This record gives sequence, C-alpha cells and structure tokens, in this order.
Amino acid sequence: MDPLALPPHSVIVDCDDGNGYDKSKESLRISSIFVIWFGSTAGALIPIYFFRIKKADLSSWLLSSMKYFGSGVIIATAFIHLLGPATEALSSPCLKGRITEYSWAEGIVLMSIFVMFFIELLAHRYDVFGNHNRASGPDNWKKETPNLPHSNGGRESNDTGSSSNSADCNNITRNPDTNPHGFNTVPGNSQNRNDNKQSSQSNDNGYFSAQLTSIFILEFGIIFHSIFIGLTLAVTGNDEFNILYTVLVFHQTFEGLGLGSRLACIEWPKGKEWLSWAFGIAFGFATPIAIVIGILVHNSFEPGSQRAMIVNGIFDSISAGILIYTGLVELMANDFIFNKEMIKAEPRKVIYACLNMSFGAGIMALLGKWA
Repeated sequence: MDPLALPPHSVIVDCDDGNGYDKSKESLRISSIFVIWFGSTAGALIPIYFFRIKKADLSSWLLSSMKYFGSGVIIATAFIHLLGPATEALSSPCLKGRITEYSWAEGIVLMSIFVMFFIELLAHRYDVFGNHNRASGPDNWKKETPNLPHSNGGRESNDTGSSSNSADCNNITRNPDTNPHGFNTVPGNSQNRNDNKQSSQSNDNGYFSAQLTSIFILEFGIIFHSIFIGLTLAVTGNDEFNILYTVLVFHQTFEGLGLGSRLACIEWPKGKEWLSWAFGIAFGFATPIAIVIGILVHNSFEPGSQRAMIVNGIFDSISAGILIYTGLVELMANDFIFNKEMIKAEPRKVIYACLNMSFGAGIMALLGKWA
C-alpha cells in the first residue's frame, strides 16, 4: 500500500519475520558463543569461588558487594528485560485472534507470582511442621517463641571452612538454645534438646529441599530468558548485531553475578557443594547453546512471527513473575527487613548495601535501552 494514500496520523506497522541473518558477520556470531559463555560462566562462578577460599576478609567484602549488586540485577531484569518485552510481544499489533483481547503479559506475571508464593508456603510449612519426630500440637507451640524470620531459617553452616563468609551471606545471629529452624526452646529442657538432636537430620533434609526448590525456580526463570536472547542474537541483522552483542556480554555477566552470589550463600550439605558449581556452569551454557541453535536453524527461525512472539512473550512473562517474587520477597525483604543483623547494623552498612543494590539495578536498567 502506498503510504501517501493513508489517512493522516495513520501508523504503519512492520510485521516482518525479524530474521536478519547475514553470513557476512558469521565469524562474529560464532565468536559470540565463546565470549558470552566465558562472561556468563565467570559471572556465575566468581562469587562461589570467593565464598570457598579461606581469605575471609577479602572474600567476605567481595561476596557482600556482589550479593547486593546481584539483587539489584535480578530485580531490574524482571521489570526491564522480561516484563517490558513480554508486554510488547503479547500486545503487538501484528498478533491476531483472541490473544489480543486481554493483557496476557500482566495476567501471566500475576499467576506466576501466586504460584511462587504457594510453592514457597508449602516448602516452609514442610520445613517447620513436616517432622514427625517432634510434637506439633498447641501445647508444644507454647514452649517455642519464634525469632524474626530470616533468609536461611537460622540454620548453621555445615561447612566450617566457609563459616566466616556465611555471616556475610545471611547476617544471622543465633541463640545457642535454638533449634535448626530458629525457634527458641526452653532453657535447660533436656528433652527438647534431645528431640532437636534426633530430628536435626530430618529438618536439614527438609530445609535443603526447600532451598533447592527455590534455586531451581530462580535458575529456570533466568535460563529461559537467556535462551530466547541467544536465539535473537543469532539471527539479528547486521545493523543491530554489534550493539546487541556488546550489551549481551555485560547483560549475561551481570546476571551470572546475581545468580552466583545466591548460589554461594546456600547452605549446601556436606558432599553437595558441587551443586553450586553445577548450577553456575549450567547457566553459562544456556545462551551459547541457544546461539548455536539459532545459527543452525536461521533459515527457518522467524522471531517476528506470531507463534514466536507468543511463545517468547509467555515465557518472558513467567520468568518475570518468578524474578519479581524472588527479587522483592527472597532478596529485598529477607536481606533488609527480616534480617536481624541488618536491622541492628550501622547506618553506613545499610546505606552501602542499598547503594550496591541500586547500582546493580541501575546498570541493568540502562542496558535495557539496547537489549
């Protein structure tokens, strides 16, 4: 249609397939596989490494900085890099049918947040009440006074080599007369202490299962986002490729820091520490594998097609809901509001943590201008 023949104030919508693959930059596309893999993997594994080394002063300071920076990265990723593109994809004028009759991006985000809440609720109830070796009636509850909730439930570190760093992950002060869930027991009550000792292994297993569920969900949200941006980079046109390539290197590195700092803070049981490295390595491979797939199927992959936009929009919405819940509840609330150490901390420590988190969010929000 001739644009000059359109009525005034008309908007021309370009609904092309979005595939701008050009072999002239094939070498750069291939190099992006290795560069982004290195940045992603390094970002995810560096926090874990600093947590494991014995130089407590250095590693504690760095891990604390990376943890709060990573929190900001995850929160900004949820809103800027996931919710925004999901809304754009699922409300695109190029879509047709019933999907255009409702704000599906926001609806899916809402459902994801509630699902996350229900999973978290069940995990915590199992952690506290799932032990059959301990009485759970009202009479027994009266003997226990709950402490303030915190991010790891008051649990002590199993790894003595990393105990100094554990304080910087969780900032927890424990009462010696507390059970593994942070409930005060009656001083001098040997029966309660014996019950706690007998049930500690069961409690630890339940708590670790809850932690593992949370980190699985967090990694699910981040990895699916990484897969789609890898596919997009693989078929991006030459005019936009250089900018997108550069931005995604930083984007994935910062996301890796956000994930890695949380993996480092998990209280892994003895013999399970390797899981933190495995999760970090898995994240590092997500985008490179997606780039390889995108290059191999570039002739048939159309990121601008209706099917691709719907799939991308749905998964971005799910990931956004997961990261919004994780960022606001698991990270911000647990690190600042329900954290006994942070509540009693000096103002400069709180300000430093807030500035670190704001800096991470600001950097990722800025990268959202290009990717």
